[in-house]
Amino acid sequence: MRLKSLTPVLIVEAIEPVLDFWVQKLGFTKSSEVPHEGKLGFVILERDAVKIMYQSRKSVASDIPPLASSPQRGSFLYIEVDDLDAVSKALNGITPVVPRRKTFYGADELIVHEPAGNVVTFAQFTGR
Repeated sequence: MRLKSLTPVLIVEAIEPVLDFWVQKLGFTKSSEVPHEGKLGFVILERDAVKIMYQSRKSVASDIPPLASSPQRGSFLYIEVDDLDAVSKALNGITPVVPRRKTFYGADELIVHEPAGNVVTFAQFTGR
């Protein structure tokens, strides 16, 4: 299996307050955004080869309910791979946070806790 990228997902109470810092001050662009309850629930910010994702705590609770009650707070790791089946095989015996899932944004995802309790999402996109 080949690891293709690692993108931090920063969990925050509200996304809007961080946008000026990244977009206005540092020149990042919003390449994707998803509304949630009248505010931003998720955003991808990009500049050059760097991506940063933000997701609101309420959006996490709605999207992946088991993570809402997790004692782990803060960052998630989002790793794009070219062979999710190989990752799944390598992680045999590790209980996923939710069953392997296909998302509306085209990813096949496997979400687990690593041994220290941090959340790691492995994602494969078809057609990339």
